[in-house]
Amino acid sequence: MRFLFSILLLLASSLHLHAQTNKRARELGIHIGVLPTGKWNAITDVPGVKVGQTTLVKGDNIRTGVTAILPHGGNIFQQKVPAAVFVGNGFGKLAGTTQVTELGNLETPVVLTNTLNVATAMDAVIEYTLQQKGNEKIQSVNAVVGETNDGWLNEIRNRPVHKEDVLQAIQSAQTGPVTEGCVGAGTGTVCFGYKGGIGTASRKLPQNLGGYTVGVLVQTNFGGVLEINGAPVGQELGKYDFSDVLNNPVDGSCMIVVATDAPLDSRNLQRLAKRAFMGLAKTGGIASNGSGDYVVAFSSADAVRIPYEADKPVMELPALHNEFVTPLFMAVIEAAEEAIVNSLFAATTTKGKEGHTVEAIPREKVIAILKKYNRIR
Repeated sequence: MRFLFSILLLLASSLHLHAQTNKRARELGIHIGVLPTGKWNAITDVPGVKVGQTTLVKGDNIRTGVTAILPHGGNIFQQKVPAAVFVGNGFGKLAGTTQVTELGNLETPVVLTNTLNVATAMDAVIEYTLQQKGNEKIQSVNAVVGETNDGWLNEIRNRPVHKEDVLQAIQSAQTGPVTEGCVGAGTGTVCFGYKGGIGTASRKLPQNLGGYTVGVLVQTNFGGVLEINGAPVGQELGKYDFSDVLNNPVDGSCMIVVATDAPLDSRNLQRLAKRAFMGLAKTGGIASNGSGDYVVAFSSADAVRIPYEADKPVMELPALHNEFVTPLFMAVIEAAEEAIVNSLFAATTTKGKEGHTVEAIPREKVIAILKKYNRIR
């Protein structure tokens, strides 16, 4: 059984690196913002950050999965990271927020899945943490689990995600390229009436602005009036919420995870998280009444890690001065916007529960629109 599980982990790792075939926004000439990207243009450009995913596609009605983001590759409970949460609209089930807000740190991976499997994911995160070496005596674990509702394409009431699926995502997490689109927690999501999914992007500041990296990963499942790089794509396509052509439900959700290697405390991480939400707004998202829109932000910098067991009463942690955080704000806005666009371009047409079909964004038409508005290279 253990051998079989190892094979599954290797398979998940391979899919993580090689499953994506569609070109990303930047590969199509869509350059959002002015700052350069990191090597992978992904959240994993932030040193230490790892991502793992489990994709569940079964029969005609299961379209869901798990995406896990690890702030670093060590024992996160023993070496916590500064963190913050920003709530854009609270119609959601983001577990673990009150302790993150109260204490200003994160002690587990951040796991994303579907709405009705949050409890399952929490159970898995707790088990993962309890079983780590050095955690033999801990009696409290604050699992942070976010979600979006993929019930249009996925038989969500079956609660198809199991604890093993979550553990696989966590244990297969790695650095390097991150597969986007219809994978992991984005397997069954819908965004702006098209197939949404997982998307990621990053920005690297020049050395004279600190040289820090900001990475963003999104799980897109929300509505509004789509804009790409400033072009009114949704209007041009005639497909947007409350239009005469498409009067589809606008409720959904968007989970945004922000990572940086800048030495930020929880207060400035919350400020960074707020700006990530501005990136969502730039794509035309409206944070509707029934949309759970959250940002979880953390710093992976070694210098700001918070040990579980204190060896002295006063911590001496570096913290970036307020006057030097503005470039990070611009970086996270650009990265969040591009991550959302990447989630759309990477996704493919998906048929799921009860024959529901969600089309992929029509790339050729979108490119023509971007050319019309001189928003593509």
